[in-house]
Amino acid sequence: MNLEERISAFSALGEILRNSLRGKSNPFTGRMNDLIGNQHLKNPWFTPGNVKLALKNTADELTEENLVKWTATYPALNDTAKPLNVGIIMAGNVPLVGFHDFLSVLITGNSVIAKTSSKDPDLIKLITDILISVNQTFKNRISISEGILSGFDIVIATGSDNSSRYFEHYFGRYPNIIRKNRNSIAVIDGNESDEELEALGSDVFSYFGLGCRSISKLFVPEKYDLSKVTKNWEKYSALINHSKYAANYDFNKAVLLVNKEKFTDTGYLILKEEYILSSPVAVLFYEFYNSQKQLNKYFRDNSDKIQCIVGSNYMPFGKAQSPALWDYADGIDTIDFILKKNFPGRL
Repeated sequence: MNLEERISAFSALGEILRNSLRGKSNPFTGRMNDLIGNQHLKNPWFTPGNVKLALKNTADELTEENLVKWTATYPALNDTAKPLNVGIIMAGNVPLVGFHDFLSVLITGNSVIAKTSSKDPDLIKLITDILISVNQTFKNRISISEGILSGFDIVIATGSDNSSRYFEHYFGRYPNIIRKNRNSIAVIDGNESDEELEALGSDVFSYFGLGCRSISKLFVPEKYDLSKVTKNWEKYSALINHSKYAANYDFNKAVLLVNKEKFTDTGYLILKEEYILSSPVAVLFYEFYNSQKQLNKYFRDNSDKIQCIVGSNYMPFGKAQSPALWDYADGIDTIDFILKKNFPGRL
C-alpha cells in the first residue's frame, strides 16, 4: 500500500465508526453496540458512556482532511521501504488508549505486533477487523496477542512508573519509546465563563479521571472561590453511583478525616489543596498561584510528569480528552521515531 491507500483506509475506518455510532447499519454496527454495552463486564471502569466517548473521539479524528494534514509534514512517508515489525504494548486505563500508536505504525507502512491489555482486549480487535474489511493488505500487517511479545524490531510501550522499569529491563536493548505515568493540569485565571468551567468538567471526570490527559490538578488565583467551579459540575454527581468510583471516594475521604486534613467535599468529588500533581480517583488537587512565574516554575519542575495543560492561554477547556492526530503523548513524535529507525535490509 502507498500512503494514499493507507490514508484512504483509515478515513474509511473513521466513516464506519461514525456511522455505527449514529445508528446507521453496517456489518460492524451490531458488534460495536455489543462492545459498548458489555465492556464493563470485563473492566468495570469501561462504562458504556466511556467506551462510546473513546470510539467517538477516535472516529472524529479519522477524516481524510485530518489524515492528509498530519502526514503531509513527513515527506519520508512517500518512500518505499521494507516494513519494520513494531511491537506495541498497550495500556488498559482508558478504552482504545493504544490506538494512536497502532495508527502511527500502520500509517507509516510498517507492521504492528500488538500486546493488548487484559483490561481492554476487544476494541482494538474490532478496529483491526474493520481495517481488514476495508483493505485486505492489513491482514498481513497486524498481529494481536495477549501473550508474550516477540518478533519485533522496535518497541512502543505504555504503562505505569512501575511497569516502565520492567519495560526498560526487557526492551532497553531495542530502539524504544517507553511511557510512564503522566497527569494533566488546568489553569484558571478567574475570568472563565460558566460554559468554559462546565467544559473543564469533561477534562476532569471523563474516564473517571484515569487517563494521562485527565486533569488531576487545578491552579487557581489566590482567594479564588472554588464553588465557582463546582457549581458547574453538578451534572457529574451521578459518578458517585458507580461502585468502584464510590469506593475510591469513600476511602480517600476516610483517610483525610482520620488524618484531620482540610478538604472540600462536594458529595462526589474531594478537592484538596496540595503541591503534588497526581491525585487519586475521586480527588482533585488544587493550588493557589499569584504569578505566571510561579506557574512556569511548576511546569518546568514537573515537565516529565505533565501530559497537557488546559486554560485560557493553553489548550481550550473541554479538549484535553480529544487530542488531534499530531498531539503526541509525552511530546514524543511517534511518526518521526519510527521513520528514523534504519536497519540492514531496509530499502
